[in-house]
Amino acid sequence: MKIGILGSGDVGRKLADGFVELGHQVKIGSRDPNQSKLTEWMGKHDKEKVSSGTFADTASFGELVVLATLWTGTADAIQLAESRNFAKKIVIDVTNPLDFSKGMPPRLALGHTDSAGETVQRMLPDSNVVKAFNIVGNPQMIHPDFPGGKPTMFICGNDEGAKKFVGEDILSKFGWETIDIGGIEGSRLLEPIALLWILHYFRTGNGNHAFKLLQK
Repeated sequence: MKIGILGSGDVGRKLADGFVELGHQVKIGSRDPNQSKLTEWMGKHDKEKVSSGTFADTASFGELVVLATLWTGTADAIQLAESRNFAKKIVIDVTNPLDFSKGMPPRLALGHTDSAGETVQRMLPDSNVVKAFNIVGNPQMIHPDFPGGKPTMFICGNDEGAKKFVGEDILSKFGWETIDIGGIEGSRLLEPIALLWILHYFRTGNGNHAFKLLQK
């Protein structure tokens, strides 16, 4: 499968590594496709499997698109990528609407009555947006290894088939159990959970944690 990842930061490159491991072709999109960190990333992989490009190139390339941009750059990235290039595709939204204007740790720029996930879905009305990967740090996104077993990735989105695909064909293969919490408005809950993860990181100075739903 062809995977397009918008965002060349740590999150985008980490997820790209995971998709390459699963045998997919991956293109990372950014404002500068020739930047050194992308050249170094491509150098680690089979050149037939990886590439870089503009946001528009990448959204067009991907049969599935991952949105892994900073929230402040998300709207611009989608605009540069052109909404038609996302049409009828699954879009995995990894963004969190973090506000760093008052220093660290950050706050949420959206909440309670709206969310980044809902905003992305409004911007891409012809796409099936699935919120996923936003509640954990990038080092644990692929093959998380914890003594208590597989951690839980909560996801949400309006299309049942898209969520099933993300859960079974991506998250499960990356080592996660998946809990579907419903429509994309569930992002109003998942984005504060991300902030909880971040606050614990700042209190402990350690990012080796994830959430798990215990059931019986």
